[in-house]
Amino acid sequence: MLPSTCSKVSLRLRPAKDGRRSLYLDYYPPVRNPRTMKLSRREGLGFFIYAVPKDRQQKDYNEAMLMRAEIIRCRRQEAVINQEFGFLDRGQQNADFMEYFESQVRARPQKWKMVFKHFSRFVGGQCTFGDLSVVLCRKFRDYLLKADQLRHSHLKLTRNSAARYFSSFRGLLRMAYRERLIRDDINLCLDAIVMEEVKKNFLTVDEVKTLAATPCEIPVLKSASLFAILTGLRISDIIGLRWEDIRTDSLGEPAMFIRIKKTRRESVHPLSRQMLDLCGQRGRGQVFKGLKRSMIQHPLRKWLIAAGITKRITFHRFRDTFATLQLAAGTDIYTVSKMLDHSSVATTQIYTRVLDSTKRQTLERIKLE
Repeated sequence: MLPSTCSKVSLRLRPAKDGRRSLYLDYYPPVRNPRTMKLSRREGLGFFIYAVPKDRQQKDYNEAMLMRAEIIRCRRQEAVINQEFGFLDRGQQNADFMEYFESQVRARPQKWKMVFKHFSRFVGGQCTFGDLSVVLCRKFRDYLLKADQLRHSHLKLTRNSAARYFSSFRGLLRMAYRERLIRDDINLCLDAIVMEEVKKNFLTVDEVKTLAATPCEIPVLKSASLFAILTGLRISDIIGLRWEDIRTDSLGEPAMFIRIKKTRRESVHPLSRQMLDLCGQRGRGQVFKGLKRSMIQHPLRKWLIAAGITKRITFHRFRDTFATLQLAAGTDIYTVSKMLDHSSVATTQIYTRVLDSTKRQTLERIKLE
C-alpha cells in the first residue's frame, strides 16, 4: 500500500480527433516540480489508441500502446515514491544552453567570455541542455587542445589556456547540475587538462628602476604599470579602482578596500606613499582615468622596448614581478599569498621556483669552515 503522502499515478484516456483517444498520466494528489515549484497533475504521453478498432491490426496496435503506457506509468509511480521528479522537466531538455551560458558570462571574468566564444564556435552556435553529454564535452576538450586563438587565428591556444578554459567550462556544468538544469553530473566522467609548467618572465629590481625612469607616451599607462608592480593587482582591478575605495584602515593608515573582480572576494591592501603618488591627486570616480585594456598591448611593448627590456613582458607579468621580488626580499610566502589574494599558498609557491638568484644565495648560507 502506498504511503498517504505519495501520489497515485493512473493511466487515463481522453477523446481526440479522428476517432482516437490520447493517453495521459494522472497524478493524485498533484506532485510539485522541485525546480519550478509548480504543481503538476497531468502528463501527456504523446501517443494515441483507436477508440473503436476496425480490424486486427488496429487492435494489436492498441494493445502495444497500452502496454507501453503501462510500463511508463509503473516507472513514474516508482519515481514518485523515490521522490525523483526529473521526468517533470522534460521541456528543460529543449531549453537553450547557449542562452544560459551567455547569462553566466556577464557576471564572470573575461576568460569566461573566451570560453563561451570557443564553445559557440565548436557547436555552431546552437546547443540545448539535452545535447549536453559526456561525448560532446570530451570532444570540446579535444577541440580546445587543437583550437586556434580567437584574436590571432594563426596561433594555437597554449595548453595552459586550454586547461583554464576547460576548467571554467566544467565549472559551468557543475552549476547547471546543482540547479537541476541537467540530470547527470557530467563532470564525473571528464578528465581535466593538466597544465604544463612554464617559465615565468619577470622584471629584476634594476629593470623596474629603469622602466620607472623611462618616459612613456601614455602617462596613465606608466602609472598603472608601476602601481601593478608595487601592489600585485590585476589589470581588471586597477581599471576598476575608484577613489571611494581608498580610505584609512583600522590603524588610520591609507589602504584600498576592493572586491577582487576575478575571485569576487573583499580585500584590503595597505598603501605606501609611493603607491599613493602613482594614483595622483585625489578626485572622484576612477583613479587611473582613461586607462584601457588596449593600452597594455602595443603601447606597453613600445614603452618596454624604449627602456631596453627585450624579454616578453605582459601586464600580468607585473603581478609576477611583485610576487618574485617580494619573496626575494625576504617577505614570507603567506603574506605574499594574501597580498595576491590567492586562495591557497600552494598557488604562490610557483614563484619560489623562478628566482635563480635566490637559489644561488642559499649556496653561501651553509659553510664548512
